[in-house]
Amino acid sequence: MAKRTRKVGICGKFGTRYGASLRKMIKKFEESQHARYVCPFCGKNSIKRKAVGIWRCRGCGKNIAGGAWELTTPAALTIKATVHRLKKVKVGAGKGKDLSLIHICRCRRLLTCRSRWSPYH
Repeated sequence: MAKRTRKVGICGKFGTRYGASLRKMIKKFEESQHARYVCPFCGKNSIKRKAVGIWRCRGCGKNIAGGAWELTTPAALTIKATVHRLKKVKVGAGKGKDLSLIHICRCRRLLTCRSRWSPYH
């Protein structure tokens, strides 16, 4: 089968409609949603999008909740890194520090303190 589009790729179906910038944005979303991703459970490059936010690994058969267009969203990566960092801090608390509780206060900042009613609120 011959290549029908040179630049636009998957957005060739839109022709000259909707403007170049919108077609470029749609191209980015559609390429990421049709791509295959690496499974965190089995390590195979076999995760595909099943529906909006539902991703399925064809290798091990697991369903994963993720983003609408990508397997992991930037916000999810930020939260994962923050939780990992706080767990490291909690593990390192054996050196004279006692961090028995990690929680989120009313102002939505992650805090590490000794009690629920901390002076840091």
